[in-house]
Amino acid sequence: MAAGRSAATKIDWTRITSSLGLKGSTATSLQAFKKRNDDARRKLAALQNEQQTVDFSKYRSTLNNSSVVDEIETHFKGWKPVTYDVGRQLKAIEAFEGQAVKSAEETKGRVDEEVKALEKTLGNIETARPFDELTVDEVAAAQPEIDKRTEQLVSKGRWQVPGYKEKFGDLSVL
Repeated sequence: MAAGRSAATKIDWTRITSSLGLKGSTATSLQAFKKRNDDARRKLAALQNEQQTVDFSKYRSTLNNSSVVDEIETHFKGWKPVTYDVGRQLKAIEAFEGQAVKSAEETKGRVDEEVKALEKTLGNIETARPFDELTVDEVAAAQPEIDKRTEQLVSKGRWQVPGYKEKFGDLSVL
């Protein structure tokens, strides 16, 4: 039991969260578990600091009916702490741990995919030519819908893009 206590006090909760990169519900669940652990540890420390012996002779001298004190003393001395099977709780903890690891792996996979996509986008941005150096054909090849929209407007006899004058003003004065 002492080895379990010393191991429990050595847990570095912030290091666990940061080293595993836990976020979202996994981190929230771990923080809730940490809070329950801290509360239980505080309660245990408070109970261990309380006086654990009973002075039955003081009660015998104070009370007129010492037979009641004798009966309580026999019950007190005959009392044995109840042991609990913690197997169920351990299974729940193992299930939580498995769920946390699974969730962390899924999160890591999603983050890795997003990082790869962002690195690819960054590479495209860094290697892209400046906009003023692009030709109309290159823009049309990159975004075919621009070419299709232009063809639609020209086929309907519209030579101006709707909303252009409102946004950029009328340049015919120049």
